Amino acid sequence: MAQAGSAMAILAAVLFGISTPLAKLLVHDLSPWMLAGLLYLGSGIGLGLVRLARGLSASQERNERSIHGIEWFWLLAAVFAGGVAGPVLLMFGLTATSASTTSLLLNLEGVFTALLAWFVFQEGFDRRLVAGMVAIVAGAVVLSWGGTVDIVGGWGPAAVVAACLMWAVDNNLTRKVSLADPVDIATIKGLVAGSVNVGIASALGDGLPAVPTAAAAMLVGLLGYGVSLVLFVIALRHIGTARTGAYFSTAPFVGGIASLAIFGEPVTVGLAAAAVLMGLGVWLHLTEDHDHEHVHDEIEHDHPHVHDEHHRHHYDGPVTEPHTHKHRHGRLRHRHAHFPDAHHVHTH
Repeated sequence: MAQAGSAMAILAAVLFGISTPLAKLLVHDLSPWMLAGLLYLGSGIGLGLVRLARGLSASQERNERSIHGIEWFWLLAAVFAGGVAGPVLLMFGLTATSASTTSLLLNLEGVFTALLAWFVFQEGFDRRLVAGMVAIVAGAVVLSWGGTVDIVGGWGPAAVVAACLMWAVDNNLTRKVSLADPVDIATIKGLVAGSVNVGIASALGDGLPAVPTAAAAMLVGLLGYGVSLVLFVIALRHIGTARTGAYFSTAPFVGGIASLAIFGEPVTVGLAAAAVLMGLGVWLHLTEDHDHEHVHDEIEHDHPHVHDEHHRHHYDGPVTEPHTHKHRHGRLRHRHAHFPDAHHVHTH
């Protein structure tokens, strides 16, 4: 499942990256805050309709489970951090920070995501993984470099950094609910973040755009923010937060490539350098071999699964793969290559 998780994270980055130049086509008709709000609302409303249609379809078996118990706390905390605090902090930061400095500082989201995953949530890592993360972030820095940086003596840059920290907290807390239905998670996050951003735009005096413009923005949001987030959550489930965040950090490069076709922009030295650095980082991650003896403590939970080496329990009734039901894992000690998925949350 590690290969599937990596593929999901990369595809999530591709969809999000392509949405950036598409959103630029709309930015002349919308303020940045109204555009962000409509993108998120398109995500939340679109996925909500998918969820409703899936629930009304009697012929479609549901293989994902609902959010329950303590997961609601983690999800609401993630939504507050990433959907409320992050946008508000960025709004204040932008009022006192240059565009080039802001673009550079926004790369800290990936860094903070990895640091929190490694040192607070105890995801396993090694030098190869760190080197890959450094290469990917370096590529993103090259892409966002504007020639000048001004972070001395101002609260604006500090607010942008704080926004990045909030989004990193969001990523790590979302990991704790990633066994639940990713469509439910993305729907809730899209509706909340969209409402907050539209509220900010309205407070700044922006009115709602014409229906065709709003519809176009929401369609881009459904794919670039909604479907992308669903894939991101599935990746969190299989490969953990740091690795998913690292792959997702390649989104600016994807956006740069898409801009070549959409706007006819020239190939720059920065884009070529970013391709080399990010390609190196992704290769280091994809070829990772994390193998050591580890212990699985006894646990009971429910999530989508197949009857693999970690799921040898008995189940009464017909079985479709994958399927979801509550099951118990006995204590187990063994050794094999693994990633920090739901069954490998041990410390190192």
